[in-house]
Amino acid sequence: QLVGMSKNMSELLQPPEVLPPEEPTARMAEFERIYRENFGTVTSYFARKTGNPQVAADLTADTFVAAITSFASFDPGKGSPRAWLFGIARHVFARHCEITTRGKDVVARLGGYRVLDIDEAAELVDRIDAERPGRVLLNGLATLSAADCEVVELVDMTGLTPKEAATALRISPGALRVRLFRARHKLRKLTESNQTNEKGTT
Repeated sequence: QLVGMSKNMSELLQPPEVLPPEEPTARMAEFERIYRENFGTVTSYFARKTGNPQVAADLTADTFVAAITSFASFDPGKGSPRAWLFGIARHVFARHCEITTRGKDVVARLGGYRVLDIDEAAELVDRIDAERPGRVLLNGLATLSAADCEVVELVDMTGLTPKEAATALRISPGALRVRLFRARHKLRKLTESNQTNEKGTT
């Protein structure tokens, strides 16, 4: 865990004006539990997708700020907290990509979160290094459609259950299973083809 970063983010995520009016203390305790249980997974998700410590930290913070702002509308009956968080994380990353594509990323970050200190940056670099195989796999998924690639990433790389991934993607569990089967089949065929080609060149 990025302890220093976690503490600072925890302070960031406590503005009373965004808490639901009913039982704010109990709701805050519930959110803190969700935050602590999922902070590492969300950070790894962005570390794998960006490869940049500061950007990964900012996107993680963006996700939890958006989460606490909308926490009053979270319904456990519709899915797990992790599925709900990754639904938010997907939108945060999509917005980041849109801003970056438009060349506004630097300007947007000027009003963003604090710059990481040396220890925090070093810990995030370690996390990014640990996610390097995942980034390599993501590059290998380029032959898949964006929808199929995202299913493989959430289930096989991030560790969400198929049901959680379906909730995060806002599709039915049945549609998720079809996408996952299709994507895994394509990857299996691609792997077999690559292995055959490698044998042919040796």
